[in-house]
Amino acid sequence: MTNMTPASPTPSAKPKPRPRPQVMRLTEAAAQRITELTQRADSEIVGLRVGIKNGGCAGQSYTVEYAHEVKPTDEVVEDRGVKILVDPKAVLFLLGTEMDYKADKMQAQFIFNNPNQVSACGCGESVQLTAAKL
Repeated sequence: MTNMTPASPTPSAKPKPRPRPQVMRLTEAAAQRITELTQRADSEIVGLRVGIKNGGCAGQSYTVEYAHEVKPTDEVVEDRGVKILVDPKAVLFLLGTEMDYKADKMQAQFIFNNPNQVSACGCGESVQLTAAKL
């Protein structure tokens, strides 16, 4: 008669969490402009805060402002040596967005190439966005 011991259960391997997608990416022109803005700011800033607000003829518009601190709820994007802080309410609307910077004789502005944009108003000041499909 052989001594049979029950096989010890093998530890179940925990699946590795899926890497989080980067919410936004920057063009070289946008990164350069953000660097210039942060160096010329009157006070210490950690980067630019990007978000979405309701309003305008198409329903929503992008917001860009100086960020003096990183809030615990901010989505921090570091790309090309600069830091963008994304408002948590805007993350699903900005997922996959490329932030660019364009300057010509008439205007200079950040441009958002956003795959979640459904439409825009004729003046270009507001957009209609849908949440990203994950």
